[in-house]
Amino acid sequence: MSTRIRYVSLGLLAVVGLYTGGWAYFSPTGWYANFPGLGLSWLPQLGPYNEHLVKDTGAMFLALALLTIVALREVRNTRLVQTTGAVWLVFNVLHFSYHVQHLDMYGTRDQVLNVVFLAALVLLSAVLLVPVSPGRRGDTK
Repeated sequence: MSTRIRYVSLGLLAVVGLYTGGWAYFSPTGWYANFPGLGLSWLPQLGPYNEHLVKDTGAMFLALALLTIVALREVRNTRLVQTTGAVWLVFNVLHFSYHVQHLDMYGTRDQVLNVVFLAALVLLSAVLLVPVSPGRRGDTK
């Protein structure tokens, strides 16, 4: 793997953490009613609104974003990048596992989008566990 792949994976995970976390923490009712955005709404089907749970979720995503931004700044630090990937992977595998067991509450489009996006987050996390190839360490473009 190249450092470029690390940059992309970490960058996308940081965006997910900032987007989800910032929205959930600073506008909990808006996030609950409208997540993931773009005219879709995936949370009300899962149960009643709980401000404490939503704000905790936002805080967790913001913490993940901070860790990811630190790793992004130290992209050649294999231990830090792999730890960041492992932390995201634990969350994303458990998150994915829950949602694939509860797809029946969504229409077909939302079922497909849930699986595609959550699986992509699992893959982005897992790729960070792969060390940089010795001949590719200088590849940062």
